[in-house]
Amino acid sequence: MTLTSTANLSIGEMREFAGFDPSEQRYIKRSLDIGLARSDAFKLWGTTESDNAAIRRQYVAYQDLKALRSMVPQDGSIGEIERFIGKLTRMTTFDLGQEQLESFSAFRFLYERLLGASARPYLPAAFCAAAALPMIRPQHRKVLLQSLSEAAATAPAWSDAEPSFYPEFIEEAEAA
Repeated sequence: MTLTSTANLSIGEMREFAGFDPSEQRYIKRSLDIGLARSDAFKLWGTTESDNAAIRRQYVAYQDLKALRSMVPQDGSIGEIERFIGKLTRMTTFDLGQEQLESFSAFRFLYERLLGASARPYLPAAFCAAAALPMIRPQHRKVLLQSLSEAAATAPAWSDAEPSFYPEFIEEAEAA
């Protein structure tokens, strides 16, 4: 990939992120801090006891992330897919149940960074499976499922380009 195409990809990712609701942006940044072990999420994001409890739950929910990255199906066998989708759907259910992600786009943005580009083809299935589960409030379920476009649900192919923009905590922005 050329320097120009990498820069264009990064700018596109920044624009996409800027289009998310501020609460989605905060949740994505916090999730990346937890999922990628970038920093101590309690120090950055734990301003209240309820924040700390939510961060603890997220650390537990994300404990299988490392294993999940190595489980992305390579040959597409049913066994591979079953193991991967089962764990991915469990983690997705946690994130959607927090009601901080309002769309497939925000979910995809987060999970492309948590798992890598090779997981992209499986994200619509995990999103739909988790969003349709009864532990997601019916009104939130409706919003989530309606956010998945036909193009994303039926994409014949997915880009294998790894994400290049990973948003981070910025003290001034988070205080506002």
